[in-house]
Amino acid sequence: MRGKAVWGWCLYDWANSAFPTVVQTFVFSTYFAKAVAETPESGTAQWGWAMAAAGVVIAVFSPFLGAMADRSGRRTIWVGGFTALMCVATAALWTVTPEPASALPCLLLVAAATICFEIATVFYNALLPVVAPPEKIGRVSGWAWGLGYAGGLVCLVVVLFGLVKASPPPFGLDPARAEPVRAAAPFLAVWMAVFTLPLLLWVRDPAPPGAGGLVHAARRAAGDLAAAIRAWPREARIGRFLLARMLYTDGLNTLFAFGGIYAAGTFGMPLSEVIAFGIALNVTAGLGATIFGWLDDVMGPKRVILISLAVISVLGAVLIRASDPRLFWALGLGLGIFVGPAQAASRTFLARIAPREEIGACFGLYALSGKVTAFLGPAALAAATTAWQSQRAGMATILVFLLAGGLLLAAVPKTRP
Repeated sequence: MRGKAVWGWCLYDWANSAFPTVVQTFVFSTYFAKAVAETPESGTAQWGWAMAAAGVVIAVFSPFLGAMADRSGRRTIWVGGFTALMCVATAALWTVTPEPASALPCLLLVAAATICFEIATVFYNALLPVVAPPEKIGRVSGWAWGLGYAGGLVCLVVVLFGLVKASPPPFGLDPARAEPVRAAAPFLAVWMAVFTLPLLLWVRDPAPPGAGGLVHAARRAAGDLAAAIRAWPREARIGRFLLARMLYTDGLNTLFAFGGIYAAGTFGMPLSEVIAFGIALNVTAGLGATIFGWLDDVMGPKRVILISLAVISVLGAVLIRASDPRLFWALGLGLGIFVGPAQAASRTFLARIAPREEIGACFGLYALSGKVTAFLGPAALAAATTAWQSQRAGMATILVFLLAGGLLLAAVPKTRP
């Protein structure tokens, strides 16, 4: 039963990783900037502010909901509920036509889907100690990362060749109304719903003893959250790591969320080429995570993260000044090799420094740490883009988050052997 639960849990990463890949990064973000918004610059800023607003909502509610998950159990049901809402909002993106009048509905739907995606992920990550034995948490986490990259890749391939570049378009879709692109939304909703089913069917998360109803769990969760915050000074190593991760994760998430918009607006890439770049980027990120997973065991996750952040920062600084699309491709794919390891090794780092008797609570805090300040990266990018009327200036803000997070991480004591 545990084997089925592990694979059901991992397949959810395959299911939901397609959402940031298709909607936030390479298809709908690019479609919005190039075909819906009045200009690529205004589209970039509007998209940034929408992601920032969604981040504020996530920051307000996810810590409390995460604490409720520990008290109430039944996290599988919460994952299913928020995933269902995400599928509905995603499918509704079909109604976004290529005209400025559709801009506000598009931003509202994307923000709603993003909120549901992130909150579902809080409960999903909290299930890791439930499905995986303590000695295999890192391995199971790694399988999920790999399936996530593969899921994003496969979904992008289907969208690219089955919808966007299909000639003639299937089902009589009208290219003049951008219907082949818009059809990616209901397709993605079905994709996520189907591949969420194994988690809902195979993962069991019974309520803990004395859980009571939701009101009782909510009251106890509030006390647990306050106690956890008060305990941070005594858990300096974990607290410093989570703070560092907040910053560099903001940078990495913003990089992926706005990479497609930047490629389309600054380098004039058509949507089909942006999607092809996204496919290649997922391949390099997956390969990097696999290769550096071995190095993680040899040199430790902290070094892997610091090396990855350093290389990403250097390549990113060169990429921002680049003007040749071929150089953008080369630098972007090189950068992708180190994005996967930075993300995968972060989860491993916490697994090695967390007390075994508190591993569940620590992974809950880990899941939340990437959400509390999620609005800062998009907000900084949107503000810089608006102030200088330059996508390059907006993308430069990402480097600040990466470098700040890396410097804080460097001061965190090493993990135990």
